Formats: sequence, C-alpha cells, structure tokens
Amino acid sequence: MVVADWDDARGHMLLDPTVVNLNTGSGGPLPRGTFERVTDLRAHLAAAPMDFLLREVPALLWKARERLAGFLGGDPHRLALATNVTGAVNLVAAALETAAPGEILLTDHEYTPMRWCWERAARRGGHELTTFRLPDLPTDPGEIVAAAVAAMTPRTRVLFFSHVVSSTGLVLPARELCEEARRRGIVTVIDGAHAPGFIDLDLSGIPCDFYAGSGHKWLLAPTGVGFLHIGPGQLERLEPTQVSWAYQPPADGGPPDERDRYGSTTRLRRLECEGTRDLCPWLATPESIDFQAELGFDRIRARRRELAHHARRRLTGLGLAPATPEPAALSGGMVAFHLPGGTRTDALDQELWERFRIEVAVAGGPERPLVRVSMNFYNTEAEIDRLTDALRELLPTTGFERSSEC
Repeated sequence: MVVADWDDARGHMLLDPTVVNLNTGSGGPLPRGTFERVTDLRAHLAAAPMDFLLREVPALLWKARERLAGFLGGDPHRLALATNVTGAVNLVAAALETAAPGEILLTDHEYTPMRWCWERAARRGGHELTTFRLPDLPTDPGEIVAAAVAAMTPRTRVLFFSHVVSSTGLVLPARELCEEARRRGIVTVIDGAHAPGFIDLDLSGIPCDFYAGSGHKWLLAPTGVGFLHIGPGQLERLEPTQVSWAYQPPADGGPPDERDRYGSTTRLRRLECEGTRDLCPWLATPESIDFQAELGFDRIRARRRELAHHARRRLTGLGLAPATPEPAALSGGMVAFHLPGGTRTDALDQELWERFRIEVAVAGGPERPLVRVSMNFYNTEAEIDRLTDALRELLPTTGFERSSEC
C-alpha cells in the first residue's frame, strides 16, 4: 500500500461520510483491510466451524500473539489474549491475594468501572481503597511521580493507574511509577486501554507486574481485541474467571510456558479459554498493525500532534481551558477541555450528535465537565473547525447550563 497523503489514508478507512468522528479514544473505526480479513475469517468459521477451530486457528492464533507481542515490546509466552481491558483487569483483581489489612492505591482519574472493580477487590481482600490526586496540567513527569510516591505507605499492596488517562489524555510515566512501587514491594497493575498505537509502547522497559490493553481504540483492531501482559513470576498468581476445557493441563501438554498445539501455552490457554467463542478479532490483529506500520507510526503520531495543536488553538479561542498538558512526554492526540460549570453534559452530547453529527466524548470530570477530542490521522482541521462552530452555538444557550438553584 502506497499512501500519497492523509486524504488517501482516510480512503483506506471505513468511515461514515456523514459523521465527524473525533472519538477514537472510545472506539476506532476499522481499516478496510482489517474488516475484510476478519470478515473472511468469520466466513470460514461459519462455513466449517470445526475445521476452522481445530485445524486453522492454532497457527493463526500463535502468529497473532507473536505479532502483537512484538508490536508491544512484550513476550508472546506471557501475553494472554482477552476481550478488552475490563476483562483483563477484573481477572487480575479477582485473583490477587495480598497481605491484609492494607490498601489499594489508585489515581483520582481512573475509569469508573475500574474503580468499582478495585473497590470490590478491596472489600473482598480486607483492604482499603485510597486515591491520590494527579497534578493539574503538570509540566514534567516528575510531578506525577512525586504525587504517587507521597501517597505510598507501608500499607500499600497494589498500585493501579492508567498509562493514558481516559478523561483527559494525560500520559503517565509508567516506567518511573513502577520502579518506585517495586522498590517498596508494591504490585503494579496498569490500565493501558489507550496506549497501544497511541504512544510508542515498549513493555520490556516497564517493570510492571500486570499490563492490560485494548486494540479497538488507537490500534484500530476489531472490537474484542484485548490483552494482559504478565510480568515474570506472576502467571502462577492468576486463576481463570471461569472454568473451561483448558482448566486442567493435558497429560501430553509439555512445559507449561512453551507454545502448545492450540496456539497458546498451557498456562495462558487456561486464562483465555472460555469455551466456544469467536476468536476472529484476535486473528485479524496483524492486519491492523501492518496497516499503520505502512503509514508509519511516528508519522501518524506527528499528524495527531498537528491536529491537537489546531484543536487547542480553536477551542481555547472559545474560552475553554485545556485539561491536558501540552508537552510531548505528557500528551498525544487526545486533548480535553473544561466546559462551563453546570454544563448538562448529556444534553450537550445529544445535541452535538443529533444536530451536527459530531461524535466526541462529553462527560463529567473529577471537578468540572469535560469535552475530550480524540484526533487521528483520518481526521481533518475542517472537522475540528466544525466542532468549534457547534460548541460556539450550543454552549451559550441556557438549555445547557443548570441554574444556580439546581
């Protein structure tokens, strides 16, 4: 594939021409090649299910595992495939056993279902859930590390944080945070939902115990692609969330961490096997990696920064204050802005969609409501201008702000 310019690259994507899609942070559209690949695989599954599952899948599954692990800088023998980050993190939270009483430490910007997940884990394990505040618009990663270290205590058993904060796009210094936790004997679990394809991710340089990620966002892989990369010596701590055929290792299974005849390893398959299911999204992941590799990941990230700069200029021109720092080490192609206090986010989101056909994330933040703009290579400055014009029209209307009496 030879791509002449970004308009040409946009033509290789499945995009609804009537929609301004500025929300890759929630879910990325598919490249045409990936869609065709996963559709072909599903046609084989539909036409000859047992031939496909028993004879075709093992080699394809190992290939997908190796390609994804190589892209992430990880080890295929420690990469468990999952449906999404939510499932992967819940698997870890349900299985971890740490000395009680203690505490599980989170940032104050974690994704709500993940906070609920750790609240349940804390309750079941006899721990307290505590949070620490992330600095507002930090200018250096060291500010974030200092805030985390100040919150760690001898009672801290687990540190959970997002590599890229969902609400604002803030990139956290994962390596440094994990190093500080490891010095204190704290287990680290990272929510990497936004990281694959968004930043130059190298898991070999992050000394974490568990790293969960999703492929359906910035990697532009099919819905249903997730993973859990497991640190050395941590596989033994995990139990599958449900018991299926892989729960007991086969008598002739060989070493537990070597490739087996199913396209996995005995220990990984135990975590992955949920009975009969559609594995085609996992198998199509190499197509998404290849597509963006041909465009050039560095080039894509540079284009996102151009678009992010344009969004900052246009939306700050409306009087909206950025909630995402600008330094390259702390941000990428996802920028959030504070909305006026009292903005009815549900009504604003509905009007942006129904009147302007703009897909963008509008939600409540830790303090004030936010609009988060996710820009990828297939977006244009004109689409950002269209969002700006829509917000200029909608925000001043009284229907989007609660009265001071509410």
